[in-house]
Amino acid sequence: MMIVYGIKNCNTMKKAFTWLDEHHIAYEFVDYRNPGLSTETLQGILKLIDLDDLVNKRSTSWRALSDSDKEAVLNPATAIAVLQAHPTLIKRPLIVEGSKAYVGFSEEAFTQQFVSSLS
Repeated sequence: MMIVYGIKNCNTMKKAFTWLDEHHIAYEFVDYRNPGLSTETLQGILKLIDLDDLVNKRSTSWRALSDSDKEAVLNPATAIAVLQAHPTLIKRPLIVEGSKAYVGFSEEAFTQQFVSSLS
């Protein structure tokens, strides 16, 4: 089953939920903040997607980080702890389906990635 990670009240997440629901695609939602992401979950996600693709460097959360935290979140050895402390650094939505992971929302990309699974 598709797992959708994000923050429930995020506008981009709302668009993604609407699109998935309109296309009758089943998913499980996991909120970055509550219950949060375990070390094991983040390790698994980082096996599917590059750290640079996962971190939202355009976010206000990124701009608010200290330089040392910015360096730490881009270092695979220390990234997980920073992402757990600052989950809003993770792009939304983050979708994991089997051995594939996707970040961000656009109708075009979702149609291309997920409509074929409807057939």
